[in-house]
Amino acid sequence: MAEVDDLSVAAPAPGRSPRSGWPAVVAVAAGTFTVVTSEMLPVGLLTPISGSLEVSEGTAGLTLTVTGLVGAVSAPLITAVMGRIDRRVVLCSLMVLVAAANVVAAWAPNFAMMMVARVLVGIGMGGVWALAGGLAVRLVAARSTGPATSVIFSGIAVASVVGVPAGAYIGELAGWREAFYSVAGLALLVAVAMAVLLPPLPAEEAVALGGVLRLLSNPRVATGLAVVALLVTGHFAAYTYVRPVLEEVSGVGASMIGTLLLIYGIVGIMGNFAVGARVGRSVRGTLLLISGTLAASVLLVPLLGLSVTGVAILLVAWGLAYGGVSVSTQAWLALAAPSMREGVTSLFVGVFNAAIALGAFAGGRMADGFGTRSVLWLGGALALGALLVTSLGRAPSPRDAGTRAAA
Repeated sequence: MAEVDDLSVAAPAPGRSPRSGWPAVVAVAAGTFTVVTSEMLPVGLLTPISGSLEVSEGTAGLTLTVTGLVGAVSAPLITAVMGRIDRRVVLCSLMVLVAAANVVAAWAPNFAMMMVARVLVGIGMGGVWALAGGLAVRLVAARSTGPATSVIFSGIAVASVVGVPAGAYIGELAGWREAFYSVAGLALLVAVAMAVLLPPLPAEEAVALGGVLRLLSNPRVATGLAVVALLVTGHFAAYTYVRPVLEEVSGVGASMIGTLLLIYGIVGIMGNFAVGARVGRSVRGTLLLISGTLAASVLLVPLLGLSVTGVAILLVAWGLAYGGVSVSTQAWLALAAPSMREGVTSLFVGVFNAAIALGAFAGGRMADGFGTRSVLWLGGALALGALLVTSLGRAPSPRDAGTRAAA
């Protein structure tokens, strides 16, 4: 990610603690992985959750919708409201909140209590994700800030493609409630790791909500956020219901669901790092390739994914494409607003999670109203929309970023 690395080089915070450095970066990456895994956990457990809590699969999909909506709102608000509090204290507190929320979800005797738990997950997830984005410059030497930022955000990308199949496997082996308990335990471990490995991180300056919102007037930022909205909404409109799609469209048995989702997760990680190596050469070209591949792989499932082999091939393409979405869109936005990295990251988190919520909601309405196949047509159409916006929009460049950073 050469372009992002160029933008990320900055002087480290003075008086860096001996606890800072790569172990601290890994702890923050573990935090982003854990909160996004918590957010997406219901995707691979949708069928058993809906059966146990006696709601439809479309209604069960609201467990993802509410978390995304709360995360979208909490991301910019937490950075503004808690801007003067030590970041280590805030991050550790939010991780404990995520752990408690997952325990409540595992215990939930009814759907209403499950939704309360998912609101709490949304608060923790939005806050951790937004705060993590600006920490690399304070943890490592200036020359390593770019790679460290990529590692922190890789936790999000890896969670997006590994969290779902991991949850599905645990659910298959032990039950869906045990999957939530497992993630709660992971969140507590990460909170301890952050407390031990992170240095004190007093706020350098308060982040004004108005200044963040003014970034929306930047046309490159607006275009990047539109692409995020279209790709993520399209993906989750389809992927939230991937289990019923595999069962009803492709005829995949329950025992194979976890295996196929694991394959998807592995190639998704490969896509994340492959895109990270390519995006520095052409952020627009990378997003065009991602959008086109995502659209094709989703739209072809009802046509070519009618067997385990056919759908497995399409899931590989789908995973490779979506695995690069967060890296490539973050690169676009970092280039578009290099002097307000934390602000543009909070907007990114807000739009990303609102898109997750919208995708899960729209997919649920389509699945309940028009059948399972309809979520694939919706997801593919939105990915094609991202392709169009990327083609027509003005892409940022390192030269533009350097000019603005110097201004």
